[in-house]
Amino acid sequence: MALHVGIDVGGTFTDAVAVLDGRAVRGKAFSTKDVTTGILGALAVLQERAGLSEEEFYPAVDRFVLGNTIVTNAVDEQKYATVALLTTQGFRDTMRIARSARTDERDPHKMLSPPDIVERGRVFEVAERVDAHGEILVPLRDDVIAAAVEAALATDAEAIAVCLLWSFRNPAHEQAIGAYLRENHPGVPFTLSSSLTPVYREYERMVTTALDAAVKPLVASHFDHLAEELGARGLRTRVQIMQVHGGFLSVEETNKAPISMFNSGPVGGVTGARLLGKQLGRRRVLTADMGGTSLDAAAIMDDEFRLLSRAEIGGLPTSLTVVDIETIGAGGGSSAWVDGRGLLRVGPHSAGSTPGPACYGKGGTTPTVTDAALVLGLINPDYYLGGAVELYEDLAREALREHVGEPLGLTEDAAAEGVYRLATSQMTNALRKITVNRGHDPREFTLVGFGGACGLFAASIAAEIGVTEIVIPRNAAVFSAYGLMHADSVFSAVRTSPWTMHQPAADLDGEFRALEQRAQAWFEAEGIPEDRRELHREADMKFVGQIFEVTTRLKGGTFTEADKDELRARFIADYQSEFGAGTAWTETDILLVNSRVRAVGRSDVQEVGQVQQAVGDDEKHVLLRRGIVEPATGTRTDVDVHRGFAALGRANGPCLLEEPDTTVYVPTGATVELTGAGDFLVRLDSSV
Repeated sequence: MALHVGIDVGGTFTDAVAVLDGRAVRGKAFSTKDVTTGILGALAVLQERAGLSEEEFYPAVDRFVLGNTIVTNAVDEQKYATVALLTTQGFRDTMRIARSARTDERDPHKMLSPPDIVERGRVFEVAERVDAHGEILVPLRDDVIAAAVEAALATDAEAIAVCLLWSFRNPAHEQAIGAYLRENHPGVPFTLSSSLTPVYREYERMVTTALDAAVKPLVASHFDHLAEELGARGLRTRVQIMQVHGGFLSVEETNKAPISMFNSGPVGGVTGARLLGKQLGRRRVLTADMGGTSLDAAAIMDDEFRLLSRAEIGGLPTSLTVVDIETIGAGGGSSAWVDGRGLLRVGPHSAGSTPGPACYGKGGTTPTVTDAALVLGLINPDYYLGGAVELYEDLAREALREHVGEPLGLTEDAAAEGVYRLATSQMTNALRKITVNRGHDPREFTLVGFGGACGLFAASIAAEIGVTEIVIPRNAAVFSAYGLMHADSVFSAVRTSPWTMHQPAADLDGEFRALEQRAQAWFEAEGIPEDRRELHREADMKFVGQIFEVTTRLKGGTFTEADKDELRARFIADYQSEFGAGTAWTETDILLVNSRVRAVGRSDVQEVGQVQQAVGDDEKHVLLRRGIVEPATGTRTDVDVHRGFAALGRANGPCLLEEPDTTVYVPTGATVELTGAGDFLVRLDSSV
């Protein structure tokens, strides 16, 4: 028996998918503050629906992939472990100086200092100096190390970040501090910038190092608890964690750099959408992942998602390379409210799973997007999560009336319509940022909408942005968890190694070979078979005089003098793809800043031949009728409601498709049919 499991921990629900001998089983459970309890709850659902006992289920799992919100929540809420920072003498205030007030805000009152990761009283200088060539100018003495570390720990720091000037050129001093900590304080977690992110730009490197150290104790406590609980139930395989760059690593590797788990859940959804796009033959795909707390959007072109270097995390620039995902606080649990100017607002605050939307009847009194959809009739209160969770329309109406309708002089239906349309507009703007703002025509894309709430909004989002084709995966409510299982193992080795076309090709080739040795060592440590190993050479390059770089992929094999012209041409093509035709500054020299090797271990994932429903396999078509308020027009009308749509296969809008864990709204003038894989394909009227 082959059993693969994917878990995506969201802000409201923990989603789970099991692939058992080619049969997919899915389920959901409410997320919990301690993460582990929610994961175990979702696994219990899978176990039951797979028809296995606990003693049979856990030992049979031979692949376990997890996307989670531990790091994301810590960064978003700025709830870190207490961290101390050791840095070079004279550079204590690097993170406070930052990049000055260079935000896109025009109001000077909003140009605030970046949020603190490390309090100034916990920043300690050490007397040492390495120059830009890696030569030691001021040696770091043992007594200086001891004094700095002990002073830092005396502030009750739970972790230590170490970021010294030019340590990426010569890491000897940082390594000496690490050796002292391992020998004298083996229980104290620490992060060395030269190990985590050995690249230039001291500020971004320091931010990344401090963030990593600040989340290490939090991650360790969660993972220790999770590992203990899973082990007690008989899990034998290693837990693999989705990373921000689009691949996964083992828990052991992740513990070395937990900041790389930021946004790990949404990355799983993008990975799944890329696979779905390939299966459907769509080379341009937009993703919209709408859950309980947010919408995550990404663009996939030519079967590849976009990677961003120097990603911004929690309002802070870092040196991490991440999958380009645009996130806004607009989900099913996002709160609707009227601000001091008398304007309707949706989000970014969320009701989460506790107390949840008002209609949950768990004490929530603020109206949410879910409450609005319920009042509009788009959600069946007796069939939410297949009837497992009862919803209370009267509570939703009361919340909308009190907090939106009365302040704005609207009826309950009009208030609900306003919340729906505003949420749609905000989500559409997120998709515009990753298409129109980057020179892409959204009308050329297919929209893949997933997450438990997206089926209600995907058609409206698509209509507003000009997309005419929408795919809602059959397992939309747990699609990110499904995508996690199809991710590859990925390891990235990077180093700042300035090089120009005037230098010997052998110098650059030597840098890449050294990085490839690290990648091969990782392959061996992870036990990845030879036939599933891939190595990709990449370079961060720019025209001399520019500030930021563009990443270009090199061809494989030895880099020779004859390859220089091809590398230059590739960089210019990538540059103009990013910034537009004719923008390349071809008259000047090109500087290669960072060399990077991406090691990929291709996954061996079961093909899914059957998708099992959350509450059984009965595909008998059931036709119902229900009155709804059509969001686009505000008119009340009766529409067909289809359950077991697979047995019908095609329908015209307006109608609703009710699945046990999601609902799909098909507007007037649209059609919906099943793809060959059993997903929902919605086509809008292109003339509208």
